Amino acid sequence: MTEQAIATARWRALDREGEDACRLCPAAHGWLLLGHARFRDEGGFAALDYVVRCDADWHTLSADIAGVHDDREVRFNARRENGLWLLNDTEQPGLDGVVDIDLSFTPATNLMPLRRLLETRDEALESSAAWLFYPEPALQRLDQTYARTGQPDVMSYRAEQTDYATQLTYDRAGFVTLYPALWEGEVSHEG
Repeated sequence: MTEQAIATARWRALDREGEDACRLCPAAHGWLLLGHARFRDEGGFAALDYVVRCDADWHTLSADIAGVHDDREVRFNARRENGLWLLNDTEQPGLDGVVDIDLSFTPATNLMPLRRLLETRDEALESSAAWLFYPEPALQRLDQTYARTGQPDVMSYRAEQTDYATQLTYDRAGFVTLYPALWEGEVSHEG
């Protein structure tokens, strides 16, 4: 059973028409991210709901994505099982040691590595994600680095395989509030 959300993020897309909202909730297994992304891309309009389940240490256990994209049904289940990643019950190669999922259509999944880094005194965190590059039905490895900048709410971010780097502004809950040129948002806290 899920408890009440401790934080809710709401974003608007800066590179296209779109919005996203995500709640962070404690759960018996650790944490839940419950989100609703709506956007228009080159493939048409998408309305996707997602649930990401994490353990108490902010490692992804599984994720479900469901909805429609340009009148086509979308239904993905990704899960980490015995060190392997499965997508709709099909093993995904090249994901050894990967502990996060990265849903490319939302900034919500940056929360897990950000939370892990924020809970340490380390200057940086190197993490690998199973990247669901929507709408492709496959998970790809995405090696990421999050590093402190000295500013209390800004982290440097780099994605190795895409050679993408930026600085992310984040909220105390761990949600990104500014993903330059992609997403801008705000977070409300419960209680």
